[in-house]
Amino acid sequence: MKALPGLRLVERRDSLFILLIAMIGVAVALVDTFSVIHDRAAGGRPIAFWEPLVWEASSCLALVALAPPVMALARWARPFQAPWWRVVPAHAMGALAFSAIHVAAMGTLRWAAYSLVGADYSPLWPLLDFPYELRKDLLTYVIVTAVYVGWLRLAAPPAQPPPTETAIEVRDGARRYFVPPTEVLWVEAAGNYVELHRGPSPLLHRASLTEMERQLKAAGFVRIHRSRLVRRDAIAQVESKPSGDYVVRFADGRELAGSRRYRQPLLEP
Repeated sequence: MKALPGLRLVERRDSLFILLIAMIGVAVALVDTFSVIHDRAAGGRPIAFWEPLVWEASSCLALVALAPPVMALARWARPFQAPWWRVVPAHAMGALAFSAIHVAAMGTLRWAAYSLVGADYSPLWPLLDFPYELRKDLLTYVIVTAVYVGWLRLAAPPAQPPPTETAIEVRDGARRYFVPPTEVLWVEAAGNYVELHRGPSPLLHRASLTEMERQLKAAGFVRIHRSRLVRRDAIAQVESKPSGDYVVRFADGRELAGSRRYRQPLLEP
């Protein structure tokens, strides 16, 4: 079965969040265990310590086991970020599935624990009170999802400012020119030099085309021929030929021949 795009069960940064859920779950389980013991004793119906401990521990274990898929769904259909038509049905079905699996897992774990001490417990008992369990599980699902979405926001790396454009330093005897890449339409190999085409006449620069391709990649330059680089956002039109080669046309009417060998980099988004 093919997974949904971007729906990975666990990411590296999630380990701490799952540990946090487990620690909170253990704390809640212990508090609830002692509360049940106290309430039963006060009502004249004392109960052995292990029974409420099994009830609460089984719920905690099931919750921790279900945390990774709930978190993966929250990443794939993140509230207030993903489109509503994905978020609403995904989390509606996710919450129902969460509750059903949680209740079934609790019953199975309790049945196994009771069997170990020779006591009876039907794994279906929690399902008999499913509406009550569903109300609690829906609240738990909403809290875990909301806290995790906040966790993702806090854990996200700060947005990096766009890289500062580095001008091309061209030396001409004692003179130096600093040419912004956005002024260059294309770069063409010329022996041990390259020609920077930005106006009526090219500017000769001592560098290899491979070196310029590496330097100008971030500025949106792509190779269209073994001897030419072109700034993609300067292209006004691309005209294909039957051979697979093509012609690149600029807004000022100038044209360059492109090779079918280098067609793919030009067409990639």
